[in-house]
Amino acid sequence: MNPTPRPGRLTAPKPADVSAGLVTGLFSIPEGMAYAAIAGFDPVAGLFSGVVPAVVGSFAARTVLMVTTLTSAISLTAQSVLADAGLDPADSGNIAAIALMTGLVMLLMGVLRLGVVLSFVSNAVMTGFSVGIAVQIITGVLEDATGYEPHGHNKLVQLGDWLVHLGSWQPAATLTAVATIGVWALAHAVQRLRTVALLIAMVAVSGVVAALGTDVELVGGIADIPSALPHFTTPDWSAFPHLLGGALSIALVALAQAAGIAPTVPNPDGSKSDTNRDFTAQGLANVAGGLFQSLPVGGSLSRTGVAVSAGARTRWAGVFSGLWLAAVVLTLAPLAERIPMPVIGGLIIVVGAELITGKIPDILLVLKTAPLSAAAMALTFLATTQLPLQQAVVLGAVLSLLLYCAQAARQSRLRALRPLGRGRWETAEAPAELPPGQVTVLDYNGVGLFAELPRIDQKWPVPARGAVLVLVVRNLPDVPSSAMVKLLRRKADELHRSGGRLILAGVQPPLVRIATDTGLADHLGPGGIVPAKGAFFDPLDAALADAGAWIADHPDTPSAPDGDGAAPPPRG
Repeated sequence: MNPTPRPGRLTAPKPADVSAGLVTGLFSIPEGMAYAAIAGFDPVAGLFSGVVPAVVGSFAARTVLMVTTLTSAISLTAQSVLADAGLDPADSGNIAAIALMTGLVMLLMGVLRLGVVLSFVSNAVMTGFSVGIAVQIITGVLEDATGYEPHGHNKLVQLGDWLVHLGSWQPAATLTAVATIGVWALAHAVQRLRTVALLIAMVAVSGVVAALGTDVELVGGIADIPSALPHFTTPDWSAFPHLLGGALSIALVALAQAAGIAPTVPNPDGSKSDTNRDFTAQGLANVAGGLFQSLPVGGSLSRTGVAVSAGARTRWAGVFSGLWLAAVVLTLAPLAERIPMPVIGGLIIVVGAELITGKIPDILLVLKTAPLSAAAMALTFLATTQLPLQQAVVLGAVLSLLLYCAQAARQSRLRALRPLGRGRWETAEAPAELPPGQVTVLDYNGVGLFAELPRIDQKWPVPARGAVLVLVVRNLPDVPSSAMVKLLRRKADELHRSGGRLILAGVQPPLVRIATDTGLADHLGPGGIVPAKGAFFDPLDAALADAGAWIADHPDTPSAPDGDGAAPPPRG
C-alpha cells in the first residue's frame, strides 16, 4: 500500500519539467507583453512578471502545477486602480507599491484562512465578469491591430464605433493583425503545435514584416527592452494609503481566477491542494515580484494549461519557466523590440476571443439554470464593461451575496413529520393550524439566514389551545442569525399564551449555549431544549416523551383527533 503523499513536498525535477518550462517561458513572451500593453503598462513589466513571481509562486504553491504570473484581468484591474488613485502607471515606484500591497493582502487572507470567501462568488457572477474582461481585452488593442482608436464612454460603445469606422482602419496594421490571427489559426489546428501557436504566429509574422519592411509600429517604439535581468525597485511608500482598497480588489480578482486551477489541474502526486496555502504562495510571489519590476500577479489558468499540455509533472516546471524566460530576455532582448504592435494586437484579440468562446458553456448553463442568476451574470458583464474594474469586483461580490440570500430564502422548508411505526417517519406539508391538545412535529431545513425568515413565518402553523410543537432543528447552523433567535422566542411566547409550548429537538451544543445566553431557553421553559446526542432519532424520541408528559400533567388541555402533522405522544 502506497503512503499518502505529503502535501507540498519538494521533489526532484523531471526532464519533462525542463522542456515544459521552456515552452511556458517562451509563451510568456507574447502573452506577458500583450497583457501589460492592453492596460497601458510597459511591456517589459509584463515580461518580468513571468520571472521572479513564477519561480517564487511555484516553490510555495500547494497546487503544484499552478504558474503564477500576469493575467489580463489582473493587468486591467491594476490599471483601473492606479487611474482611480491618480497615480502614473508608468512610474516603477507605483507599480512596485501596488504589487507589494496586493501581495500583503493575499498573505493576510491566507494567514486568516479566508479561502472560503471565494465560495461565495457565484459562477454566474464570475462568468459575467470573465466575459466583460474579454471584451475589455479586445477593445483595448483595436488601435494597435487596425490603427484606428475607437471612441466612446464604455467598451461596448467603443466596439460599435470601431466597427462603423471600417474605412478608417490602416491597411498595413490591419493586414498584419489579420495575418497574425491566420497563422495562429493554422498552427492551432495542428494538435502538436497548439500550445505554442501564439509563439509561432508572433515569430512568423514578425519575420515577414521585417523582411518586407512593412511600415507598422514596433514594440521598440513604445518601450526599450533591456538585455538584463529584472533589478530591485523601491516602492513609492507615499502611494500606499491610496492603494489599500484597490489592492484588495486586485487580490480578489487574482485569487478568484486562481481558485479554478486546483479543480482543473489536480496534483499529479495525488496530494490535495489548499486554497489558503495557494493564497500565501501568490502573496509571496507578489511581494517578491513587486520588488523586481513585476506587475501584480496571480495563478494563471492559461499559463498553467500550457505547462500541463507541454508535459509538466512537478512544481519545477513553473520554476523553470521563470528561469528560461530570464535567459531569453537576457540574450534575445533586441529581437523582442522588433515585434510589430499589430502582431501583439492580433494575439490579444485571439486571447480575448478564446476567453469568450471558453465561457460559452458556462453562459448557456447559467441561462438554463435560473432567471435570477442570468440577470446577475448580465449585470456583472455590463458593469465590467462600463465601470472601473475595482467597482465591478465589489458589485459582483454584492450580487453573489444577494444571490446566496435569495437562494437560501427560497430553499428553506418547514415540513411536518408523521410516524409510520417501527421508528419510521414520513414528511408532509406543515398544517395550517396546530391541533389542540396534540403533539405536532415539524422539521426545519434551512441555514438560519434572516432572508428566509418571512417564508418560515408564513408557513408556521397557527397555535391552538394546549398544542405542543416539537421543532427538529438538527440542520440549524451552530450560529444562526439573531433574527432567527427572535423568531423562535416569539413563537414560543405565542404557544405559551395559548396554553401550549414549543420544544426544540436535536439542538447542537453551540446553539444550546446561544439559546442560554440570549434568553431563548427561558422563553422555552424547562425541557424546551433537547440536545443532539445519541442516535439520529434519539432527540426526537426524547422530545416526544417530554411532550407526552407535559400533556399528561395538564389534564385540562383539550384534545382532538389526530390530524396532519400530529404525532401522538408515546405510550408506556
